Amino acid sequence: MKRLACLFALVACVAQQPACAAEWRMDPANSRLEFAASFEKTPAPGVFKEFDTQLNFDPEKPAGGRLDVTIRVASADMTSADINKAIAGAEWFDFARHQQAEFHSTDIRQINAQAGNYLARGVLTLKGVQQTVEVPFKWSEAPDGATMQGEFIVKRTPFGIGTGEWTATDVIGPEVAVKFRVRLRKAA
Repeated sequence: MKRLACLFALVACVAQQPACAAEWRMDPANSRLEFAASFEKTPAPGVFKEFDTQLNFDPEKPAGGRLDVTIRVASADMTSADINKAIAGAEWFDFARHQQAEFHSTDIRQINAQAGNYLARGVLTLKGVQQTVEVPFKWSEAPDGATMQGEFIVKRTPFGIGTGEWTATDVIGPEVAVKFRVRLRKAA
């Protein structure tokens, strides 16, 4: 009888332990990372064709989560060969010296539990510069995976995006909207 009582006590203790966060991996074919600058107050959209997202996340206990995003900067496409050639240069993304951008967050918070809204606060490294960035996202889970989507603003000048004659913000606006929709599956 004592053994049975000990077994129940052990099971009760294990059941009270916090749930483990799941490891999530991006489904590249069903994920998208877009950006939109403004040229003379007109949207100038683009997309990063190659990026990866890894997430360690429990929507019930987001505080222990981690979000890591890597972006192959040279995969930027603004649908114009001339613009794509220009953004590759040192005044813009400088593909030759800065081939990758990264976002790393170990601070994920729930903003609105009912709506599935969260906020990941972390460091964005772009063109060799690091800045703290807040990335709000909506989380929706289904039996076959999950989706995180959101939008946030990046100020381009602190990262040295648009230097020289492009530093002024009257032609190219100071803010770039970043929009994402990432499809995730639990890692095996």
